[in-house]
Amino acid sequence: MPGGALENLVVTGGAGFIGSNFVHWVAERHPEVGRITVLDKLTYAGNPANLDGLPEGGVELVVGDICDAALVDRLLAEADACVHFAAESHNDNSIADPAPFLETNVRGTFTLLEACRKYDVRFHHVSTDEVYGDLALDDPARFTEETPYRPSSPYSSTKAASDMLVRAWVRTYGVRATISNCSNNYGPYQHVEKFIPRQITNILCGERPKLYGDGLNVRDWIHTEDHSSAVWEILTRGRVGETYLIGADGERSNIDVLRAILECMGRDTEDFDWVRDRPGHDRRYAIDPTKLRRELGWEPKHTDFSEGLRDTIRWYEEHRAWWEPAKQATEEKYAKMGM
Repeated sequence: MPGGALENLVVTGGAGFIGSNFVHWVAERHPEVGRITVLDKLTYAGNPANLDGLPEGGVELVVGDICDAALVDRLLAEADACVHFAAESHNDNSIADPAPFLETNVRGTFTLLEACRKYDVRFHHVSTDEVYGDLALDDPARFTEETPYRPSSPYSSTKAASDMLVRAWVRTYGVRATISNCSNNYGPYQHVEKFIPRQITNILCGERPKLYGDGLNVRDWIHTEDHSSAVWEILTRGRVGETYLIGADGERSNIDVLRAILECMGRDTEDFDWVRDRPGHDRRYAIDPTKLRRELGWEPKHTDFSEGLRDTIRWYEEHRAWWEPAKQATEEKYAKMGM
């Protein structure tokens, strides 16, 4: 890593979906990182079981809030680098109650940046393509690092704010930071409120899947292992102060993804219910990862979406004890929202 060896890594939100996959990826592939400290508040989206099976002694879970300045200071005083996944991230929840999104995504990022400034810790901020707003379905353009910010939900606006904080702390205080904006992830350990696992687990529970609006909204899908490898490349070889977009050329409409899931699970591809659209539902996201591929030589490995989807379905089939406790409460919440 530019600036020295990476031996002590702090991962915020490391018990959540994308963060825990990154922790597994690093622990399995980079034993030179002798210590990984996961800082996670363990909200409904965090689960200590996501860290099961990791090497003994190499990973420590610290249950705490990234807004807790004293705790953050203590952990980062000993760190070489911090990868910041922790965020409130569900659009529907942000529409119902934006307050936790402002607290975690904005004030939490500020707290981490201040500690990284104090101890000169390398900081990588994991963001989202949703900060760019959306694209028309018939628009051939894709998001690039130069695309203007146009967030459309409370969630994406707080992520945009946190990105701006990182840029300001780089320019004003010299914090050694990078940003990545990624497209939609899929894979193991994803909470059942999210699109792909919700459809899979509905089918496994004998329920009909549900599709928002007209189903034509397009998302750019990437397997979480590919996201992890890209974040590692940016952390260890990326240029300080730069933003890199992470994508795997995975554009698909929601209805096509749902039909692919139904087909993989042996169901009729029309066996689902339509539900009313969410407010302000972005139409299309699409990532142009040219800069990441050109500068760092990164390439995705999970390029067959159908194969990745089958592996993900198999994981949920084999880990019912992991997701079943959260399923009923999730569906009750959606029922109240008419979704």
